[in-house]
Amino acid sequence: MIRAAVVTVSDRSFRKERADASGPAVAELLAGLPAVVEQQIVVPDEKPLIGSALRHCADVLGVELVVTTGGTGVDPRDVTPEATREVIDREIPGMAEVMRAESQKKVPTAMLSRAVVGVRGKTLIVNLPGSPRGAKENLEAILSVLPHAIGKIRGDGGDCAT
Repeated sequence: MIRAAVVTVSDRSFRKERADASGPAVAELLAGLPAVVEQQIVVPDEKPLIGSALRHCADVLGVELVVTTGGTGVDPRDVTPEATREVIDREIPGMAEVMRAESQKKVPTAMLSRAVVGVRGKTLIVNLPGSPRGAKENLEAILSVLPHAIGKIRGDGGDCAT
């Protein structure tokens, strides 16, 4: 069972002006891994608060997977990728590339996504778009490889060849 956390990055959801729909949608999808979502939080589009939430989930909670939703576009308030890069030790660009490529098949604006995937310690951090549909579609693009990636990050060994 994978231990996970979901961090929704949204000014409006943080201010309770709009319900968080993407966080619960992602949590539901993660249950099929199987994963247990130990924490779901909403933070505003503020780089220090996003970074703090990511560090808390990885370092204090010790979850193996943190999935963010929101803040990956080109709006000036979209700073999730920058916050993520500040806290990760290593980036995994191939996973983000696959998400963009799969999403591009359905939504022309997917090429504007700046989502980042990386590792902090023993935690995989994945940025997803803020819309529930976009978040689910992007997560589905990499869902099958998450258990293997998390196993490798934990140091479980074994070959990557199939």
